[in-house]
Amino acid sequence: MATEIIREIRSAVPEFARPLSGQFGAGIQQGVETALAEFVDRVAGLPAAGPRQVRVYRALGRGELAEGRSLDALQAAFRLGARIAWRRYARVARRHRLDPEQLVTLAEAVFAHIDEVAAASVQGYMDARTDRAGALGRARHRLLDLLLSGTADPAELTAAAQSADWPLPALLAGVSLDPRPSGPSAPLPTTRQPLARIASFGARPAGDGRLPDHVLINLEAPQPHLLLPDPATALTDPRITAALQGRGAVIGPPVPPALAAQSLRWARLVRASLPQAPDQPVDCRDRLADLLLLTDPALVRLIAERRLAPLAPLTPKQRDRLAATLLAWLQTGRGTAPQVAARLGIHPQTARQRLHRVHRLFGPSLSSPDTRFELEVALRATPHP
Repeated sequence: MATEIIREIRSAVPEFARPLSGQFGAGIQQGVETALAEFVDRVAGLPAAGPRQVRVYRALGRGELAEGRSLDALQAAFRLGARIAWRRYARVARRHRLDPEQLVTLAEAVFAHIDEVAAASVQGYMDARTDRAGALGRARHRLLDLLLSGTADPAELTAAAQSADWPLPALLAGVSLDPRPSGPSAPLPTTRQPLARIASFGARPAGDGRLPDHVLINLEAPQPHLLLPDPATALTDPRITAALQGRGAVIGPPVPPALAAQSLRWARLVRASLPQAPDQPVDCRDRLADLLLLTDPALVRLIAERRLAPLAPLTPKQRDRLAATLLAWLQTGRGTAPQVAARLGIHPQTARQRLHRVHRLFGPSLSSPDTRFELEVALRATPHP
């Protein structure tokens, strides 16, 4: 019967239509023979499957995961094996003139048995998947830490990425996140592991709030963060854009993997400069000039004290107005009064009056390119209406 079942399975289930060699063949042969022997024990009134039989069935499930298949083929094989066995049993039952009630009892036993075998195989499959996800999660956790250490050499990074089944991208971006909100919004779950862990390991449909498997994430850290490989493509993924909403996300500049720590540091600098958590993700590429100012605030303050000294005697309101006017003039390429007025949303005559005063205060120094550069640095770093 085992020979017939295996032959029919190989004929009818494409996934099993290959030579029964090695571990694959031994597993199928042992699985079928164990199931048949156990059914004989069941009919004889002996105890149900023991640890040995359960291990065999779970090994079948683990084998399917190792082969890269779903459980569909194995379940189809179980159903086919049960039908073939039932045909054999029915012939024996008729030969021995079993009555209808006994036939029903026998049929129930057959299908209860195959359900138990299938359930044990499913458990083996799920256990193997959990083990694999756990091992992969730990490997990706180590990889994330290594990338953000900023001290790993290329060979070390390559080896860690291979262990984590994570192809090293040409570019990646660090993303700074605010701590997880206490409410139900913005959950940022991963696909196979809790939020508190590192990576997701399987694709889900867009819109379910789960991150795809190539995103490395750590929400356990005091400053939660994630790494986006190939950010130009990743940021077009609706799963990623949806997950970053409402998380105070700031996306660092794309950098080679060796500079991942820098990308995240820059993202955190920009986040620290924002007065409140942004609803929409902030891209540091749109704020590179601001980022430059944030890298050395003490030096920027020194420049501001020196270059904005002519504004010091004025009232705070006057300082704010003239500072805004001067910055608009610089940013419009030393523009005309109408250009400055359009930028500030004021009347051209008002802009003209303010510009005259600015030129009186700062005098000939405004003709120096170095002075204008330092003035713009100082003004961009100084809050004003």
